[in-house]
Amino acid sequence: MTASVTATAHQVSEKALGWLHEHHRRGSLPEDIGTDISDPPGAYKALGEMALASSLVLRESVAGADGLRRSHDLLEHAWGQLGEGDLLYARLLRFPLMTDSLETYAHFVRGGHRHEPMRQLLAQVSGLRSVRGAEHLPNRALAVANATRVAGLDGTGRAGDWTELIGATWLGNAPEPWLVDWITGYNMTHTVFHVTDWGRVPEDLPDDIGAYVAAWLPVWIDIWAEVGEWDLLGELMIVGSCLKEPYIDPAAWELLASVQHDDGLVPRDTAPVSDDLDYRFADQQHTAVVAAIAGTLAVSRALDRTDGTGGGASGAGSPGADNGDHPRDSPGDSPNGSSVRP
Repeated sequence: MTASVTATAHQVSEKALGWLHEHHRRGSLPEDIGTDISDPPGAYKALGEMALASSLVLRESVAGADGLRRSHDLLEHAWGQLGEGDLLYARLLRFPLMTDSLETYAHFVRGGHRHEPMRQLLAQVSGLRSVRGAEHLPNRALAVANATRVAGLDGTGRAGDWTELIGATWLGNAPEPWLVDWITGYNMTHTVFHVTDWGRVPEDLPDDIGAYVAAWLPVWIDIWAEVGEWDLLGELMIVGSCLKEPYIDPAAWELLASVQHDDGLVPRDTAPVSDDLDYRFADQQHTAVVAAIAGTLAVSRALDRTDGTGGGASGAGSPGADNGDHPRDSPGDSPNGSSVRP
């Protein structure tokens, strides 16, 4: 990955973080929020996604001073909104079969926060046969497994067999790549995210699946760039940074930088963006989170290559050379407790 592409990825990420930081209070919880499953749809969505992005920016430590400060602020805001873990604890206590409490808590653990009662309750709940047997979509089961290991609960048996979990996914079956669509595209990206813990352990992606993704990712990036689905394009770019030999597409980064607004907003697609600030945040916040993560991981893998500590970066079109449930869903939308994802 050339210095110019690294600079572009860094710029996109920093601007997206700046936009999130400026408007993050628009994602605050309603004052009368409770723990009931009928709480306003999406009430926890923005907080969970900002916590994810912030935890990854802080984990990689490649942002500038402003980016690190903003990420810390966002994480602290979200933690405070959730009662420093008390609200997650209360939700888990009331709805032990739902997974959003665990998945959200894992972001804060990654960011350095702990809530001892929550940890103890998770350890107890995760050992229940009913909880371990709850049925999830295959990529959602991987989300729970990854949250379990990030939260330090591997010994509970809830993580499951990774080989079996991966094999049950759309991606794990090496599907006909030309049949990818919007939802299978998101499912594929999140399979990679959870198996590699958002690029922390790219070696955990089985070699055959990694080779399959490396072969077809450039094609999928071109497709979603052509149709103007910037949110999914950003997620595919994250996938590139989760591979053992990262795939970083300079043209995709130039395109994403060109559609990003001057204030840092990244539109989710080609539809007009509302002038209403609250609506703008609710509708475009997820794509800003995706852009912040994508830029952070691209820069981090490029620096790994430079430092000789692993990874690799390559030019467009040459894999291996120089390389949350739906993002608009919300926790509690389904009986199995699927949580929102990036």
